[in-house]
Amino acid sequence: MEGTNAKYVSQKISKTRWRPVSSSSLQQPEVFAAGSWDNEENKISIWSIGDNVLSGMEDEFEGDPQLLCECKHSGDVLDLQFLDQERVVTASSTGAVTIYQLRPNIQAMSVSHRWTRAHHYPCDNAPCTGVVCKSPEIVTVGEDGRINLFRADQEALIRTIDNADSSTIHAVTFLKTTEILTVNSIGQIKIWDFRQQSNTPAQILSQTGDRVPLHCVARHPNQQHIVATGGQDGMLCIWDARQGKAPASLMEAHTAEMWEVHFHPTNPDHLFTCSEDGSLLHWETTTSSSDMTFLQGGRNNSVLSRSAVAPAGGGQSIISAWLSGDSSKGRLETTHMLPSQTLSVNSLDVLGQCLVCGTDGEAIFVNRQVPV
Repeated sequence: MEGTNAKYVSQKISKTRWRPVSSSSLQQPEVFAAGSWDNEENKISIWSIGDNVLSGMEDEFEGDPQLLCECKHSGDVLDLQFLDQERVVTASSTGAVTIYQLRPNIQAMSVSHRWTRAHHYPCDNAPCTGVVCKSPEIVTVGEDGRINLFRADQEALIRTIDNADSSTIHAVTFLKTTEILTVNSIGQIKIWDFRQQSNTPAQILSQTGDRVPLHCVARHPNQQHIVATGGQDGMLCIWDARQGKAPASLMEAHTAEMWEVHFHPTNPDHLFTCSEDGSLLHWETTTSSSDMTFLQGGRNNSVLSRSAVAPAGGGQSIISAWLSGDSSKGRLETTHMLPSQTLSVNSLDVLGQCLVCGTDGEAIFVNRQVPV
């Protein structure tokens, strides 16, 4: 894909996340965090793609990410989120949740707080599988079926739902200010309202038939009831959280597990997915005055849809038509964002026109010309 730089880092990369930019500025992101897994010594590292970063390495290419600082990480980095521009939160396979503080000029970082056994079994630690942040609040989920609510400025746990799930919770996202949404290993979406003292979900959605594990979830940035998930079967599912207990649309996306799905934060006509099959797909919806068609590139050529309309549209008219039936005229296109790969693409993030992803091939790919 044009504009893509590859940086080989000698570590399997499990997570990549852009440092947020000011919402009032038009600048593109320049700094991202990466976490590693399945290495003898795992790390969290901070990188820059800014033009003003000086490199002492003669073999560096223009546009290559430059390492600013790194820190040892106990266990695999199973999730990674920026709390704000100065703090990063990690979820560890040891069950720990850690806040790292970036120093001025991001030349160093250090642990500012750690909840060591945030997730655990009676006699052992349980991997913390997901984290989502809305500063100062941090919500974590784990293999132990537990949901934790922390505040970055308080040591004590604010709230925990011990038996939120009898299976592994794989991912979590905010649905609204007081509501979160989790996905689990038996194909369920559960919505939780922290205003309620009850330890039971406010709503449960699930696929009919086989209970395929769901690995990832993303909420539409403008239409909060619209949710995308991906799982073990590589299918992209779009759900309407307001109604119905099953997905509104099902699309064949990948030939192996889908590890992450992300709507573009400011242009949600665009959606991105990555997979164990080594691919990263860019999904784009457009409207068409002709009969509804689905256009898909590469090996993707099949769409199964209950409502026969495009997923992830940003405009109200596209969204409403998509969820209400097959009267819409729409189009869905997919594009492969990476050269052909055999090893898993574990993580991606997109902000502005910049996309970053990490792979089991020990490479970080950055594209600064994403067509959105």
